[in-house]
Amino acid sequence: MSFSCGVECVVVVGCMRWAWKRCTYIGSDDSATWPLATPEEFEAVPRVCRIILAVYESDLRNPQYSPPGGYGLNPDWVVKRVTYEQTRGQAPPYLIYCDHDHSQIVLAIRGLNLAKESDYKLLMNNRLGMRMFDGGYVHHGLLNSAIWLLDQESETLGRLWVDNGSSYEMVFTGHSLGSGVVALMTVVAVNHRDRLGGIPREKIRCYAVAPARCMSLNLAVKYADVIYSIVLQDDFLPRTATPLEDIFRSLFCLPCLLFLVCLRDTFIAEGRKLRDPRRLYAPGRMYHIVERKFCRCGRFPPEVRTAIPVDGRFEHIVLSCNATSDHGIIWIEREAGKAMERMKESTSKTVTTAPKVQKLNRMQTFEKEHKDALERAVSLNIPHAVTTSEEVSSQDNDAEPSESRGEDASNTKSKSTGGRTSWNEVVKKLFTKDVTGGLHLKGDANAPQ
Repeated sequence: MSFSCGVECVVVVGCMRWAWKRCTYIGSDDSATWPLATPEEFEAVPRVCRIILAVYESDLRNPQYSPPGGYGLNPDWVVKRVTYEQTRGQAPPYLIYCDHDHSQIVLAIRGLNLAKESDYKLLMNNRLGMRMFDGGYVHHGLLNSAIWLLDQESETLGRLWVDNGSSYEMVFTGHSLGSGVVALMTVVAVNHRDRLGGIPREKIRCYAVAPARCMSLNLAVKYADVIYSIVLQDDFLPRTATPLEDIFRSLFCLPCLLFLVCLRDTFIAEGRKLRDPRRLYAPGRMYHIVERKFCRCGRFPPEVRTAIPVDGRFEHIVLSCNATSDHGIIWIEREAGKAMERMKESTSKTVTTAPKVQKLNRMQTFEKEHKDALERAVSLNIPHAVTTSEEVSSQDNDAEPSESRGEDASNTKSKSTGGRTSWNEVVKKLFTKDVTGGLHLKGDANAPQ
């Protein structure tokens, strides 16, 4: 009897401890040890958020939902606007904008439309480990959408880059559903820059706002130098490892969903989650906008913390009334603007050296952080993780058979519609399909046969 009572006491204490930890866990705990971001690196975020918001407008010359201060867009510089009717369900609506003020070519994709069945199909088109790409796992439906979009617009983007002196940055940005598409677009585009006019890697940027989990951990770290994810405080989507179809099945009972996800996250061992190569994560370098630092209810002036996390990358759902509202692009744009103003004010009070020198030092830190993150991923035995030197050597080996590659490219071009190379055909040349239908990088010794 005494033994059973002792066991019951242990179980009760354990449950109370778990409940206390879950109820007191706040969004700022995810980035508590991260350094603060600088104004130079975060400056583009409020601007790209406004461009994403502009995709929702039917007439930019007569906007109906513009944020305070407007979108900051010149309607004459909008190159192309694409609606649901034109995408035929292959991708959300998007906008191509040539920002001459900031020397950028921007492709912006809107987020999920709750009234569109095609958006749900896009998100639900995935199973654990269904699609392998570039030595890691990715979201099947989002990759298909990214390839379709590049197939449609790569010629336009490459022409814009060349016509503007081959000096502009190419920026891919999107919110929620669109963030997953642009993140995987960036992965494909970085590996095939010749299809975009030969743009160098350092000229490509991706801003994934409120990102969906779309790539495995090794890819998330590998492309952290070109993909930046922006997360507002308690946003649920970058944190949940629950399949996206479960999210939308429980959309109208969010408290039930959050409770079930918390239980699931608690009883799965951390080591097993980290080393599962099929598990998807939010991509790239993380920028966490923290606005409630001292309590769970009040909104304090926001600050931005940044890092390339490897050991923990937004692993736990936050039990908060703001878990869904923090996902909204309107709130993210507003808080990012406030954080940017606050960073500028604090920087102007403490600067003691020339801004140009500070920016150079920060870029050196970026490179070191990325290298350290890659080495950390290798040390944790994360599948398919490689260091910078290994990545460079593999690229050199791929570049050797240039003549055969040129022949393949010409053959592919002759077969594709209208004389243009299809991105689907590019993927087929790089990857092999196993008996289960999964794609594997050619020459990958770890790929299942």
